[in-house]
Amino acid sequence: MAWSKALLLLKAQSLGMLLVNEVTWPEFAHQYLVVFIEVKKSVAPLNFLVVGDWGRDGLFNQTIVAEQMGIVGTKLNIDFVISTGDNFYENGLTGPDDTQFTTSFSDVYTQESLQTPWYSVLGNHDYRGNVTAQVAKELTIRDSRWFCSATYQFVRERMDVEFFFVDTNPFVESYWRENNKDYIWQLAISREDYIAHELKNLTTALETSNAKWKIVVGHHTMRCVGKHGETQELFAQMLPILEANGVDIYINGHDHCLQNIKRFDSPLHFLTSGGGSEAWRGRGNNENKDVGLQFYYDGQGFAAVSMAPSLFHVDFYDISGNILHTVNLLKN
Repeated sequence: MAWSKALLLLKAQSLGMLLVNEVTWPEFAHQYLVVFIEVKKSVAPLNFLVVGDWGRDGLFNQTIVAEQMGIVGTKLNIDFVISTGDNFYENGLTGPDDTQFTTSFSDVYTQESLQTPWYSVLGNHDYRGNVTAQVAKELTIRDSRWFCSATYQFVRERMDVEFFFVDTNPFVESYWRENNKDYIWQLAISREDYIAHELKNLTTALETSNAKWKIVVGHHTMRCVGKHGETQELFAQMLPILEANGVDIYINGHDHCLQNIKRFDSPLHFLTSGGGSEAWRGRGNNENKDVGLQFYYDGQGFAAVSMAPSLFHVDFYDISGNILHTVNLLKN
């Protein structure tokens, strides 16, 4: 592949370290960490795929989406894949030895072009199981492609772009209600402390970034016309930080669709790629709002991105390999 080595620089003290397939890995990746990953590649473009809401043992057309990802991945010679969360349905993983990691990931994304790093965030269904298993080194020992942590930052050398991966799950107030027993908060025992720490780290990382392109990846929607709709807690707490610090793009899953939103009153583009398996859920009750909808597809598929220093190009694909929508963002 076109990448040579991933170097993890951990902003934390007294952490055990483990070297796994050229990746320096934090032993306690489930703690409050911000991880900086630098992937070196001497020439443009930077090519990657984005898929979310996929882990269903190959069912609900997951394998067909994977086949098309492999085809497009070969065409683009991709550098990595981003997963926008809900990696394993319905209730995450039971532990690091759970066979669903194999049946929903390793045995599904088998094409040669997809044997490249996968950078993942956590979704709400992941929090219904043993979420620490997904951020543990044992999964990367089982499949060297896998990387998942609660929050981390991806620094792309010579392309002037930085990716900021965030955990949006603790923000959703309904998940914490006393009568809601679906979620296991192993990573965020104190909701208030976890959110405060994450927002502080994100603000610092964005403020100190000199990258031309700033891209934030999370599971939950901000702007959306899908079934789940907009996540109001992120509007109040995270969106102002993104807008104040020059973030260009917010990428998410959660709604099982493909979507592009750009409002006139916000500098951000909101891209949804949550069509990795089950889809066709219909729109939500906010579909008539003026959210700046540019494109919406209530079906399965994924996004393919090609970046040059002054261009962000994304194609949205369906399971037949058709390009449904294209976005071109330019920066001088």
